[in-house]
Amino acid sequence: MTPWPIDEVLPHAGEMILLDSIEEVESERIVCVKTVRTGGLFQDADGSLPAWVGVELMAQSIAAWSGCRARADQQPVQLGFLLGTRHYQCNTDAFPLSQRLRIEVERTFHDAHGMAVFSCRIDAPDIHAEARLNVYRPPDADSFFQHVAGVTQHD
Repeated sequence: MTPWPIDEVLPHAGEMILLDSIEEVESERIVCVKTVRTGGLFQDADGSLPAWVGVELMAQSIAAWSGCRARADQQPVQLGFLLGTRHYQCNTDAFPLSQRLRIEVERTFHDAHGMAVFSCRIDAPDIHAEARLNVYRPPDADSFFQHVAGVTQHD
């Protein structure tokens, strides 16, 4: 599968795109890269990136994988939802400035309704984080949002 430019496969825009690029992409797995640089969102005063941002890096990597699949099938990139995570573990409080992070995600479960589970990890020298992320991508996002808006208006 083609490793598309990151801004072409994410449903994010501008500085909300936290990833730099896609290194590898396969049918059930993707590896993305992020180098911690000054001036980005969520950074601490010293330029480091708090470790909790690792969950978003993992979620964006999942979105990039989904976007690559959509582009390969000549379909539009669609919005998905992070439902939650189990046991996010990270051996550091922050990802230091200039650190190159390797984010790998692999789909371990999916169903026909759009639910999926991914095993995720972030690795760098002396850094390791891992989690399992539960995600949902509605088969028809427009219908989903119309339904949700209708339910909200009637509550």
